[in-house]
Amino acid sequence: MALAALLLTLTGLTACGSDGDDTVADPGASGGSTSDASAVPSEAPLPAGAVRTANLATVMDTGTPELCLGPVAESYPPQCGGPAITNWDWTTHGQEMFEEQDGTRWGTYSVTGSWDGTAFEVTDAVPGPLYDPAPLEPSATPTPEQDYSAGELEGIRTEVEQLPGAQGAYVGEGQVTVEVMYDDGSLQEWADEEYGAGVVLVTALLVDA
Repeated sequence: MALAALLLTLTGLTACGSDGDDTVADPGASGGSTSDASAVPSEAPLPAGAVRTANLATVMDTGTPELCLGPVAESYPPQCGGPAITNWDWTTHGQEMFEEQDGTRWGTYSVTGSWDGTAFEVTDAVPGPLYDPAPLEPSATPTPEQDYSAGELEGIRTEVEQLPGAQGAYVGEGQVTVEVMYDDGSLQEWADEEYGAGVVLVTALLVDA
């Protein structure tokens, strides 16, 4: 009886010891990053004032005008999608500034207006042929504060694609670039704290005007 009790006691101690979480996981074992994806911000930042497209964007109208901020398929007519433009009027932009085929209208513009997180309201639009922005000073790409393996960077890419307003992300040169609709700086700040400065580059498609 005493021997049986001793065995039961040892078995119980062994089971209790397995409940603790003292094992340090290898972040590269699963090819993921070292962060907790649940920490990804759940709400997109919204601008306090007017915004403009960071680059020329395609306005596509197959029935409802849309602001295409991402890739445009090179077909004829081209194909793309984006947030609806609530007040677009083709008659104010000159017939020679856009194209039309089979009921589809499209053109490239530098657009200024307001963004509420869902739709875009235009206050000004400069057609692509007339767009002549001042040259920008090249900015240096920050050096990543931490080194990650290829598998970890791919895990980070998957995580940052969950950022609110994210339009896509890709890995390159030890860093991850993610495109979002708008960032007031808070998304970049979160990424720097989560992964280390310079590891994730947040690129906004709409910037403060």
